[in-house]
This record gives sequence, structure tokens and C-alpha cells, in this order.
Amino acid sequence: MDSLSAATAESFHLLFSGDPELWIIIFTSFSVSLRAILIAVPVAFVVAFLMAHLRYPGRRAMIAGFSAMQSIPAVVIGLTVYLLPLIALMLAFDALVGELERGTLLLLLTYPVARWQVVVGKFLGHSLILLAALLVGYGGAGLVLQFTGGADAESWIAYLVLMASSWLLGSAFIALGYLVSALVRERATAAGVAVALWLLFVVLYDLGLLGLLLADTQQRLSPDLVAVLLLANPTDIFRIINLTGTEAVSLLAGMAEAGRAAGFQPALLVALLLGWVALPLGLTVARFQRKEL
Repeated sequence: MDSLSAATAESFHLLFSGDPELWIIIFTSFSVSLRAILIAVPVAFVVAFLMAHLRYPGRRAMIAGFSAMQSIPAVVIGLTVYLLPLIALMLAFDALVGELERGTLLLLLTYPVARWQVVVGKFLGHSLILLAALLVGYGGAGLVLQFTGGADAESWIAYLVLMASSWLLGSAFIALGYLVSALVRERATAAGVAVALWLLFVVLYDLGLLGLLLADTQQRLSPDLVAVLLLANPTDIFRIINLTGTEAVSLLAGMAEAGRAAGFQPALLVALLLGWVALPLGLTVARFQRKEL
């Protein structure tokens, strides 16, 4: 534990002190992923433009459906919960084991860089790429809020909270993907475990919790225990932050009374989400330091 704490402290020191080897790794990961986004985004914009302006069967229904989805906070947050963890895991699951299979990791380690620098540098590169994608994705909504002039201060707060918590949620699943990549020996195995993690946290966990509550006909589960079970899942933490964070959103989502009854503190929720980033990343560093290549 002491070595893990020391490695974590040293990583942040080198990050903020401008360590050149670490920033080379960050820049390389960032630039490669940014090129992929720059290729995909124009294509997506063209497709979206054509879908919005061309005449074809079902066009009105599709536009009405997308408009309805954008106007319902719970649906937007639900889509984020389903898509963002999957994207993050697909970015990260082969970050280490994939390069090990291709032989590029051994080549990278011939340079004067520590193993933990490789992990932290690649993680920060992927995390910044995810942030760039979120800025592009949510930026349209921000522009609409800005130019329509229909947003008050609370709307802007909810918008910024959604962006920041989305980045933390994605970073948590990137860290989980890195942990998987450090634990397994084959890229195919890492992909399978990543999909299993997505199913567990996004789908099965809440279904299991719902089944447990329905089976508890005698109400033996205390509200505090249910709250702890909710806070054990990063996707549920994300939902709670965004559905109960502001009064307007909680009223629209029907979560106002539930939020007040549970009494979740925003600082605690943010700290737990940060913990879901730091703990898997720290375990990845510890495992990669001992891994035989």
C-alpha cells in the first residue's frame, strides 16, 4: 500500500512538473485518438445533416423521437450511462495487452520511462480524448443554450455538472479497462472481460438490485443499505448526481422527493466517483509494475 501511495504521489508530481517522457506518452495517445475523432466527426455531421434535411419515409417520426429524447433529462442521462462506459472500455481494454501482443510495449519500455509512467501517460491521453469527444458531443447543446437565450443559471449548472460527471464516469471505466488490460494475457480475453464489466455495471447490477427490492416483501432492507448498494456502482452515482443535483432537473425527472429523502451529499458523490477512477488506476499501476513481459 505504501508503494502504491508513493507511486501515485510521484505520478501526480511528474504530471504537474512537466516531466517530458510522461507528456510524450500523453501526447502520442492523444494525437492518435484525436485523428480518429477528426475522421469520424465530419462523416457523422454529414449523415446527421442528410437525415435531417432529406425526404424519406419515417423522417418526421425520427425527428420527433430525437427531439423528445433531448427534452427528457432521464432519457439523456440513461443514454449516457449505456453508451459512455462502453466507449470508454473499448478505448482502454487493449491499452496494455494489445501493445504487448504487437510488441510495441517492449519497444516503448526500452526508452528511459518507468512502467507507471506508461500507464499514467496512456490513461491521461485516453481521458483527454474522451473529454474532447464530450465537448464535441455536448457542445451543440451548449451552443443552443447560448444562442436561444432560454437558459437560466440553474440550467447552466445542470449542463456543466452533466459534462463534468460524464467525464468522471468515462474516466472510471477507462481505468477499469486498464485494470483488465493489465491482468490478462490476451487481447481477446480483455475484450470479453470488458464487455462483461459493461453488462455487470450498466445492466445486471440494477436489475439484480431491483429484483432484490421486489423480493423483499417484508421490507427487511433498510434505506441506508439500499443507498450503500446504489453508491457501490459508478453508473448509479452518475445518475444520482445528475437526476437529483438541481431542483429543476429533479422535478422533471420525478426524482425530487427521492433525492431529498436519500440526502445524498454532492461532495460525497463526487468523491466516490473520483475513487472509482483512482482505485482501478492505482491497482493497474501496481499490477503492471510486477507483470512479466
